[in-house]
Amino acid sequence: MAQPLLARLREKRPDIKVDMLAPEWVAPVARRMPEVDDVITTPFRHGALNLRRRWQLGRTLKERRYRQAIVLPNSWKAALAPFLARIPLRSGYVGESRYGLLNRLYRKPDKAMRRHYARLAEAPDAEPRQPLPEVRLRVDTAHAAATRARFGIEGRYAVLCPGAEYGPAKRWPYFAELAARLKQPVVLLGSQNDVPSAEGIGGRNLVGSTTLDEAIDIIAGAELVVSNDSGLMHVAAALGRPLVALFGSSSPEKTPPQRGRSRVLWLKPECSPCYARECPLGHFRCMRELSVDRVVAAAAEL
Repeated sequence: MAQPLLARLREKRPDIKVDMLAPEWVAPVARRMPEVDDVITTPFRHGALNLRRRWQLGRTLKERRYRQAIVLPNSWKAALAPFLARIPLRSGYVGESRYGLLNRLYRKPDKAMRRHYARLAEAPDAEPRQPLPEVRLRVDTAHAAATRARFGIEGRYAVLCPGAEYGPAKRWPYFAELAARLKQPVVLLGSQNDVPSAEGIGGRNLVGSTTLDEAIDIIAGAELVVSNDSGLMHVAAALGRPLVALFGSSSPEKTPPQRGRSRVLWLKPECSPCYARECPLGHFRCMRELSVDRVVAAAAEL
């Protein structure tokens, strides 16, 4: 979602050095962004304040003499390290009343997350030039082939991503039926938390068995990817793979996959998007009524 911001910064100032401060779990994606020079990983758990470690991080950042920090998360905690590092220009949305911590404030968040972040490359009262830059992740062809060989993956295959970290309301329930109908052999990918979602689907089940780097290499060689609205969905789109993206409780108007070889399926019943972790009405129509036939037809059009 933030990569168009990085690309726009590069367009404006090709000479600048752009580093990314990121949690360890997402660092492999950041390292594959051609716009990023260096990735600094953070040790913080979600929700943890840990003032002492944030102060230490601030000292580390101060030594690098950054001229600007662009803070993407809306939390008060996320703005602490740049403030403690005394970075002169600290940009971001007001978020959790971050007056003082940030000194270049943006208001009126955009519903579409790519535009929302891309605005941070402009003055606070300006809109980003359209269209936004297309983004891609770097893949070393030989390294990716070696990764696939290590997992015994050869020839044509489709990748299915049956999980979604946010909750059951984002998980399409018919991946097993889809796996049985696809013409390609199936590889299942996801994190350790997605293991229950992959049970009984069939195919080569690598859910919870790969690093994120390895998953990216495997997706890079896929003939087709079918995914719920998840991080791997965005990875597949950024790799330019033929992608069918399945939306239920969330909205492709807010977090769509990158355009190109992506096809979004969203029934959009009157109760969607609700952004709930579980269906609050109990009927789960947004996903339950999205048929395997429709997904197969969308895959055939790619």
